[in-house]
Amino acid sequence: MTDHRAALSADRTEAIMQATRDLALEAGYAKLSIEAVASRAGVGKHTIYRRWPSKGMLFLDAVLSLNTDDLVHPYTGDVVADTREVMIKATDLLTQPPWGPLYRALLGEAQHDPDVAAAHKERFIRQQSDDFLRRLRSAQEQGQIAPDFDLELAMDLLTGALYYRFLFTQEPITHEYIDRLLKAAFAGMSPRP
Repeated sequence: MTDHRAALSADRTEAIMQATRDLALEAGYAKLSIEAVASRAGVGKHTIYRRWPSKGMLFLDAVLSLNTDDLVHPYTGDVVADTREVMIKATDLLTQPPWGPLYRALLGEAQHDPDVAAAHKERFIRQQSDDFLRRLRSAQEQGQIAPDFDLELAMDLLTGALYYRFLFTQEPITHEYIDRLLKAAFAGMSPRP
């Protein structure tokens, strides 16, 4: 493919992604249609169906194309501070448009579409989990977490609490709540004298 054709393809793809996100925010995911996306993006339906097998997979790509690079754990030597930084960035992302409402809709679709669920797990959840486990493992090796503490359980405790509030209770996830959560979790994970 020539550079010109590649640029046109990339521009067309971005137009489709943006149209998908915009329409989902305007009318909700349930009312999103391939026809409406094609019309808004100025492409034919066949262009979309050639790249995406379903509305759900198109929506997954549109949501995951938003930048989440800030959700990588730093390694400052203080696992609590590093975890807090990422949890605050994730919370800020989840509580504001466009990411928050789009991601909530994506998680809803993943409950009904096994292909979307599998792709979401592979392309987003696994990356986030692997990064978090690497950071926790490093902290464990440095003696900040008890050597026998189950790191996958630690990750589930911390991320599960955020998802619970985000999806079920829809109570605010404040910085104060994150601090309380981290204090409780790391008190249980700390090495015993």
